[in-house]
Amino acid sequence: MIHVVLHNPKIPPNTGNIIRLSANVGFQLHLIEPLGFDFEEKQLRRAGLDYHDISKVVRHANYNAFIETVKPKRIFAITTKGSTTYTDVEFKNGDTLLFGSETQGLPPSVMDSIPEHDRLVIPMKPNNRSLNLSNSVSILAYEAWRQLGFAGSIN
Repeated sequence: MIHVVLHNPKIPPNTGNIIRLSANVGFQLHLIEPLGFDFEEKQLRRAGLDYHDISKVVRHANYNAFIETVKPKRIFAITTKGSTTYTDVEFKNGDTLLFGSETQGLPPSVMDSIPEHDRLVIPMKPNNRSLNLSNSVSILAYEAWRQLGFAGSIN
């Protein structure tokens, strides 16, 4: 299973969409606190629809608590400052896809813990800042799932 990690997400609909996505691809979703919203917020529930019951969501007090609990095999930070294009990676079960908050990205202390070649970038046109968080997670999740043969898919 692939782990999707949101570090301090701020926007409830993004997290709700990612809850729904994670349920549909069978990935474990981890939320690193603090969150920028109440977990029971209406916008979060609306975006996640009825997937909250079938999604695998775990909250962690901080990044170190996530590392100690999950003991991830490989961590890929998805960042506009990445040096490796996400399509150049061979994803494996147990990998972690780490995303920063919508407003600040990943903090330097976390980014510095990820080797430069494991900092992945999604190509974009010049002079653009970034993609929406839930769109970025979708791109990486489906690429990783594709490489794993769409394991567990009904199609």
